[in-house]
Amino acid sequence: MALDVTDLRSFYGSPLGRVTRRFVGRIIRERWSNCAGFSVLGLGYATPYLTVFRDEAVRVLAFMPAEQGVVNWPDEGPCSSAIVESTMLPLPDSCMDRVILVHALEMSDRPHDLLSEIWRVLAPGGRMIAVAPSRRGLWARFDRTPFGHGQPYSRAQLRELMRETLFSPIHWAEALYIPPFERQMLLRLAPAFERIGERFALPGGGVHLVEATKQLYRPIGVRRAARRVLPQLEPALAPTPAGRDVTGE
Repeated sequence: MALDVTDLRSFYGSPLGRVTRRFVGRIIRERWSNCAGFSVLGLGYATPYLTVFRDEAVRVLAFMPAEQGVVNWPDEGPCSSAIVESTMLPLPDSCMDRVILVHALEMSDRPHDLLSEIWRVLAPGGRMIAVAPSRRGLWARFDRTPFGHGQPYSRAQLRELMRETLFSPIHWAEALYIPPFERQMLLRLAPAFERIGERFALPGGGVHLVEATKQLYRPIGVRRAARRVLPQLEPALAPTPAGRDVTGE
């Protein structure tokens, strides 16, 4: 069952949601420190991570799936959000330079079709960052946060999904090492949890972040053709010179 946009907005307005936006958003911004001149698309519920790009990107769009619902975004200025069918985006081919996928992959019944559609709208050399709950993390085990809903992923599963949809992962990260509880003491310790988890590359982060590029050509395995020696063939009927009797008389 898809999350409702009201629940997502309420979560990001909570103290735990602000911690989530801080640490996940920091990794996204580190990877894409400058998007000047780019077109940026957020799919799912990506608005908490899109605001930083509005002052530098040519355009920033927020697409939200129909089963989730949509909110007006941004709060000021022309609306840049729309409700869409995730596997049929209302965009031409190769028109976006960056795509952020949040609260979408784990909720999709057709993840291959979803990523194939993102591949279609990405420009050559375009990049995508997908945020997905980790199978090993605590966040996927509790439904008090949005990452506790839908299908969590292991790194191997994400790698295989990327390969099948013609994306090449170029960077992996994990975030949200803090347990998903709204306790003030834990929230105060959140920066320490993140520093330790990142420094020692510990398993068990709440979410995976994978940055991938669009492959332009499908890799094809080279098959070696085995040579087969054909037997010497003789014609079944020998040709007869013109004017000669076939009986030999």
